[in-house]
Amino acid sequence: MNVAIIGAGAAGLMAASFIKEEYEIHIFDHNEKIGKKLFITGKGRCNITNSCEVQDLIENINTNKYFCYSPFYDFTNEQVINFFNSNGLKTKIERGNRVFPKSDKSSDVIKVFEKILKNKNVNLHLNEQVNKIYKSDKFYLTTSINKYSFDKVIIACGGKSYPNTGSDGSLYNQITRLGHTIKEMKPGLSAIILKENVEELEGVSLKNIGLKCYINNKLIFNEIGEMIFTRKGISGPLVLTLSSILSKKNGDIKISIDLKPGLTDQKLDDRILRDFSDNQNKTIENAISKITIKKLILPILKSANINPNKKVNEITKFERDNLRKIIKSFDLTYVSNEKLDYAIISVGGVDVNEIDPSTMESKLVKDLYFCGEVIDVDGFTGGFNLQFAFSTGYLAGINI
Repeated sequence: MNVAIIGAGAAGLMAASFIKEEYEIHIFDHNEKIGKKLFITGKGRCNITNSCEVQDLIENINTNKYFCYSPFYDFTNEQVINFFNSNGLKTKIERGNRVFPKSDKSSDVIKVFEKILKNKNVNLHLNEQVNKIYKSDKFYLTTSINKYSFDKVIIACGGKSYPNTGSDGSLYNQITRLGHTIKEMKPGLSAIILKENVEELEGVSLKNIGLKCYINNKLIFNEIGEMIFTRKGISGPLVLTLSSILSKKNGDIKISIDLKPGLTDQKLDDRILRDFSDNQNKTIENAISKITIKKLILPILKSANINPNKKVNEITKFERDNLRKIIKSFDLTYVSNEKLDYAIISVGGVDVNEIDPSTMESKLVKDLYFCGEVIDVDGFTGGFNLQFAFSTGYLAGINI
């Protein structure tokens, strides 16, 4: 019995780790090394999983969370951690229950798989792209180098984000030729592009702020956390989560930043009055320097229609009310998510209705399996996408 795994990323490597020893395993990847995207995850530290309750893992899936019940309960986050620990990788838990290698090196995660592949005598076909898959009595693969036949095939080719890591969607035409449906690919966990010119704010980081999002004036997102301004918009943990939610939404989208979520309107007004009282002869620009960071002062005053050179003792109650409102609701206009090429993950992929969630086997083609980002499932930031990759890889591996 021989098995082809297409894709040497997180899901494909986990699948190879659990395929029976007596099987002949071949992994194909058009990159020069395994785990290329895995290497850059978590800013090079590799957020392996999240140590929350399993039900919370499911709740942190953005698309098709019902599909994740079997994978997440059959190969839990605890089992993922134990898998790496038992293979010599020490782990640690950080803020938000995020699990990382104790060394803070994603390369150490990849070394675990390299050792397993070597011990199992897995045949690695690197720098070899699969161009065609045909099924009759067996699966026939045509690559950039050779032709092969296999009894079973696992497709773990990833999505379409970060194409320079190998996730370029080049195999999707072959998947549709096998009879499967590909849901439209869109950017997820990406920066957000704004209508406003925020170039002067590039690099400005905000902590403990509230981020709200409205679609057609209906509140659909309201969280407190961190964000950062980019040359064309905003990014950071809160924004990445919001971007995935917005990937499948339409309508009039407005984003609002609450710069002081811990203060009620009245307490913020009291704070402003106190600062005004201490700085009556100063300009408004200087007087509010303790309320927010310096680079935001002029944009705030502009939005509030207040001349930054106006003295505090000349500020009217109407202007003060405007200032308070802008600090509590600094409005921005959504244009789009950043391009798919720059997104952390892609939203979309193989239709989950065509895959058995307990085995990862295709419901349409016998002995064909899918795992990882190629499936139309995407999670929020925090280790949930890698957990899905590992869980589905495990199921594909043990069910071969």
